[in-house]
Amino acid sequence: MPVVELHTGAYHDAGLAGDEAGVARQLEALRKGAKEAASLGLEVHAGHGLTYTNVGAIAAIPEIVELQIGHFLIGEAVFTGLDIAVKQMRAIMDRARGMS
Repeated sequence: MPVVELHTGAYHDAGLAGDEAGVARQLEALRKGAKEAASLGLEVHAGHGLTYTNVGAIAAIPEIVELQIGHFLIGEAVFTGLDIAVKQMRAIMDRARGMS
């Protein structure tokens, strides 16, 4: 199946800047993009700048089937260990999808 990856960097950057309106705009654009891509038969992935604090809203987008979070997880693993970092991220994603 063809795949498209939505770049979440602008969403991340808006959050870092404390720009709530920008976060909302970026999130809406990502939602629309994911829906459109899925309607065209594309598998939707997303990533870049996703962290524990901002991944939930992205994981909640039902059309997104894969998140690119490895860079963040490896960085966290330096401090907490990979098992803990992965379990914490997975718990956040599962809550966002209503799975826990």
